[in-house]
Amino acid sequence: MHELGVTQSLLDIALHHGRQAGAARINELNLVVGELSSIVDDSVQFYWDMLSEGTIAQGARLNFKRVPAELHCHDCAHRFPLNHQEYICPKCGSANLTVSGGEEFFLESIDVDLDET
Repeated sequence: MHELGVTQSLLDIALHHGRQAGAARINELNLVVGELSSIVDDSVQFYWDMLSEGTIAQGARLNFKRVPAELHCHDCAHRFPLNHQEYICPKCGSANLTVSGGEEFFLESIDVDLDET
């Protein structure tokens, strides 16, 4: 259910920046979503369609770019993709790891039509 709040924030950001740019219409938003984030694309799209109705963002396409999870080994500094089976560094065998990618969620860019007047 947190997608409702996230989607409202996305719409607020898009409308704010669209107005600042003099947009007549917002065509699409490009979102970056980490594999480990709890964002559900279909839920965001559902709420977007509902919340954007009657705004310059109505009908805008949401493009979701998924980012794979990545781990960082503190012992040898190796970075590697999370495979969800082993939680040890494939280079040195250490379990001294932290997540270094895949938790992100942000608006990368907005495509708009500018008001010609």
